[in-house]
Amino acid sequence: MTETETGPGSGSGPAADAGGPGGAAAPEASVAVSRTVEAPVERVWEALNSAAGTQALLGSGARLGGKGEPWHSEEGPHGVLRSHHPLEQIRVSWHARPEDPATLIDLRLHAEAGGTRVDLSHEHLPAGADPESLRRHWEESLDRLAATAAT
Repeated sequence: MTETETGPGSGSGPAADAGGPGGAAAPEASVAVSRTVEAPVERVWEALNSAAGTQALLGSGARLGGKGEPWHSEEGPHGVLRSHHPLEQIRVSWHARPEDPATLIDLRLHAEAGGTRVDLSHEHLPAGADPESLRRHWEESLDRLAATAAT
């Protein structure tokens, strides 16, 4: 199952704090993708934290350490592990390229009948970001993660 949203985020964070005309907060772009994996939360969590699962999500060579530790993929994206709640959530900062501003990837797991729903949101997208391209990227990443959890 695939569900996707593209649109304004919560309006919090650096872009919103800057404010827009008349002091109103500027809306932030975000991308949200969901996938139901036919495996229990424990298996999806195990896959996500394996070398194959982390690389499926973040790119070749990516490894997650402890909270506050950096990660890098061979394709260029990199960031820092911001939050790690076993069986529930992983949050990382994400820079597509070294010169790009930090964005936020929030991945959450939810037990459902017959499997686990994986919700991924990519938040705080900068002006000029291509939400459709990012949506496709994350859909493909979740497909790879689902395949890893199924093995």
